[in-house]
Amino acid sequence: MVRGEVFNVQRFSVHDGPGIRTAVFLKGCPLACVWCHNPEGISPRPEILMTPSRCVGCGECVSVCPRDLPVPLRSPSLEDAEHCLLCGACADACPTEARQMAGHSMSVEEVVEVVLKDRIFYDESGGGVTFSGGEPLRQAGFLRSALEACKHERIHTAVDTCGLVGQEDLLSVADFTDLFLFDVKMMDDDKHRRYTGVSNRQILLNLEALGRRERRIWMRVPVIPGVNDNSENLEATARLAASIPSVERVCLLPYHPLGESKSRRLDRDASLPDLGAPTPGKMQALVELVEAEGIAASIGG
Repeated sequence: MVRGEVFNVQRFSVHDGPGIRTAVFLKGCPLACVWCHNPEGISPRPEILMTPSRCVGCGECVSVCPRDLPVPLRSPSLEDAEHCLLCGACADACPTEARQMAGHSMSVEEVVEVVLKDRIFYDESGGGVTFSGGEPLRQAGFLRSALEACKHERIHTAVDTCGLVGQEDLLSVADFTDLFLFDVKMMDDDKHRRYTGVSNRQILLNLEALGRRERRIWMRVPVIPGVNDNSENLEATARLAASIPSVERVCLLPYHPLGESKSRRLDRDASLPDLGAPTPGKMQALVELVEAEGIAASIGG
């Protein structure tokens, strides 16, 4: 039985591709984007998110811990890592949900069972299932099996990828993927390294490879104020999109600060504290800038 590490399954999503969708978020990501809104998806291992304000000091988490770790008020730290089993017993026992698990094992069959619950909404809205993360292709074998099972059920499939994956793995899922949501953070390689920790070279090569396979692509750009929202970057991104016939649109995704609170719950420093979201006027101006290069654009998608 093929199993994967999943940290969230979000039903009735309208922000992860066309129509009403079920978004399945897989653990593990090769990027370290300073604005990451799903920091619990970076590590391939399960993690515990802690909300100290909810803790009432009842001690239930300590009483059920098989290793007797005396850490009721925080997530397991690096020095605890070799001792914590990440079994989730403390999170299950917490009466106020001050401790929550991010990551649990699911089989392909279990994923498909959840996805099929909303088939009627997919049929009516043109929706389906989207595999996201993290980076879903970090679990390429599981992803391929899950996509194939969903296609067997005639469910529309989408893969949301950061693009920094093995090209063989990427192309191995192409035949079972109806739509790729392909992230292009920024075009300048030096800035890409600075803000994500990695070069964008392999990402752009993989985008071109998907284009040669004539796979449907929506290019997605997270709009981060002061980082990649300048006209030079957006114009270059739009020109790239327009040069690949199978790229149907550029989706501009406005930054939101959700990841900051989750980083703190994971006992990590938020990388971009107090960064404001782009205004609606700014987003509309960027849409018009992209469309001037001859490619469709939207806010969200």
